[in-house]
Amino acid sequence: MARIYYKITEITDYGPFITRLVLPVHADVQADAVRPECFNVYVERKDETGKILKLPRSWSELDKLEESKGYCLVKDAYPSDLAGRRQERGSFITLELKYGPRYPLTASIAPIQFMNRYVVCDWRITQIADIQTESSKLSGMVFDLCAGDSMKQAENFLHGVSSYEEPLKYAYYVPQTGGGKRPLIIWLHGGGEGGQDPKIAYTSNKVVNLATDEIQSKFGGAFVLVPQTPTFWMDNGSGQYTRTGQSRYVLALKALIDEFIARNEAAIDTKRIYIGGCSNGGFMTMRMIIDYPDFFAAAYPICEALYDEVISDADIEAIKHIPIWFTHTRNDDVVKPEETAVPTYERLIRAGAADVHFSYFVNVIDIRGAFAEEGEEPYEYPGHFSWIYALNDDCRLDYDGQPVKVNGREVSLMDWLAMQSKP
Repeated sequence: MARIYYKITEITDYGPFITRLVLPVHADVQADAVRPECFNVYVERKDETGKILKLPRSWSELDKLEESKGYCLVKDAYPSDLAGRRQERGSFITLELKYGPRYPLTASIAPIQFMNRYVVCDWRITQIADIQTESSKLSGMVFDLCAGDSMKQAENFLHGVSSYEEPLKYAYYVPQTGGGKRPLIIWLHGGGEGGQDPKIAYTSNKVVNLATDEIQSKFGGAFVLVPQTPTFWMDNGSGQYTRTGQSRYVLALKALIDEFIARNEAAIDTKRIYIGGCSNGGFMTMRMIIDYPDFFAAAYPICEALYDEVISDADIEAIKHIPIWFTHTRNDDVVKPEETAVPTYERLIRAGAADVHFSYFVNVIDIRGAFAEEGEEPYEYPGHFSWIYALNDDCRLDYDGQPVKVNGREVSLMDWLAMQSKP
């Protein structure tokens, strides 16, 4: 007899992971009767045809492919309600899994042909030790039929598609607090998040943080708009990554932004439109402020990939009035800062830019302890992942290593962004 289970997915700094499995046991179970050792958890990660995926062993071993299947570690087990909330006794058992970059089998997405995609995760949870209840003993239960997947951080994001001749899909968040006209925060995804599933564009990175109470409160409530390109922003029409600095999506993206603003005309403050994004999206951020220098109130490009060699002196003059906060990491070997953000920032400063900042990190460390392992140093992400600092609002230091200050007060990236408004 097939038994159902429920998945709980959490969007982390490293993308979405299945962090808990909730098992209906139809019996009253007490906390002291349940242990992680009572279950083993096996998963097969498949493509849409049902074939088990062959994926790189790690980011440093991209040429070594293995079938994405195996057993996952259970770190805790306890009685709960259907939502996975711990209880002293209950008719559900929740299994907390070890997850994160060290445990890729728990990831909800996978890089398929260098593009992130949600994958089918088939779980089989087997009870391997008895669990005593007040009236009976539970033995040999097997749960292998998924009845639902909860991803609460993404629940308030909606999806749409523009009406431009080259339509773009997008996701958006409507502020739940504040009143009157609110600002608009635009996020442009990286190179691996293009395609036809807007959910990828805001869950592959922790873009949902822009909708948290903590960040929303800084803006008095803000709209969040997450456009998605079918390919990648740096596609100049050739279908290849180039150094030309051109994008085939400039007009389509501007049309989408204009249309979204028009649909929410009564609620969006057009003097407070902020644009940013990471890597490929950082490239497009720079492209958009150069092409529309009087439209945006501020920009926050992260590990941006617009090569300085294609930015003219006239471009620098045209954007030096725009408040910009760059974020990059010295050891980024995907988009090298010495070819992009560093010379562009220095040219802006020499040109007299009055409100341009640059948080320049040595590397990307899990400073919030999201994936801390007991007795080990904090996890170090690939150097390209500097968006983790920006989306967690951990950018506070400027290019000289000193805190960014406004009117004598130290501010973070999001504090600063919320202060920006066109005259």
